[in-house]
Amino acid sequence: MNEIKVKAPAKINLTLEVLNRREDGYHEIRSIMQTVNLYDYLTFSTEDAEGIQIELYGNTDEIPYNEKNLVYKAAVKYFETAEISDVKLKCYIAKNIPVAAGLAGGSTDAAATLYALNKLFNEKLTEYEIENICSNIGSDVLFCYKGGCAICTSRGEKIRPIPYYETPVSLVKIKNLKISAKEAYDAYDLSERKEYRNYTAEQVKNLLTGDFDISLLHNDLEQPMLDKYHSMNNIKTFIQNSLMSGSGPVFFVLTNHFDIKFEPDEFWYVEYLQTIGTGVEEYQ
Repeated sequence: MNEIKVKAPAKINLTLEVLNRREDGYHEIRSIMQTVNLYDYLTFSTEDAEGIQIELYGNTDEIPYNEKNLVYKAAVKYFETAEISDVKLKCYIAKNIPVAAGLAGGSTDAAATLYALNKLFNEKLTEYEIENICSNIGSDVLFCYKGGCAICTSRGEKIRPIPYYETPVSLVKIKNLKISAKEAYDAYDLSERKEYRNYTAEQVKNLLTGDFDISLLHNDLEQPMLDKYHSMNNIKTFIQNSLMSGSGPVFFVLTNHFDIKFEPDEFWYVEYLQTIGTGVEEYQ
């Protein structure tokens, strides 16, 4: 039996601009994504078997442990591409990244799966083949695989690395609120309050010179979600310079801690995180 443990980081969106809705139903976006040191930990083991067998389990009942999970889908695609047909895969998923929160928790787990399997099977696939699978199974998967900071375009799967801004990060969300990407983008399509300004290009200029402008933090999906979920407005109102990440409902601030106290029964929050320059990697 072979075994490997991988740590899969969350991401935040320093900018997220929605350009248009595509014919395939996805949206064309322009975003600066950045990984942070909040991790899911996935332990993979393989053994010989007849046919392909995949067994998922973990520490939460908030995710499916079947073919609906992106870990399962990534594993199937890896075995197909690598022409592996006689293995049993077990994966324990220790979730720390909240589900449906705008932090790419599912995508980063899928990226961890591709990383782990290629290690377990002695780099059977090339980096190009791994990147191709990433791009096909989820919009944020390739970014999570690579990590650091990048300009992400198309539906998010085309990435161009840029220098990352080293800063503390704190995260907060209403505890029981989950928002799917589809819900957020559908709300944006219906919104009449759209703003068109190239925040991403302006911020990239700063990052390339080692600078950062906090006033350029921006997410086109934020206002539609604030309009739909009024309870989220309290976070935005009382936490200066906070921004919703991705499709939400997590908000982040680029500070070590929050200036206000949260009721743990009502809010999930974590402080004293950091931006990092890495993606998924083996956990030693």
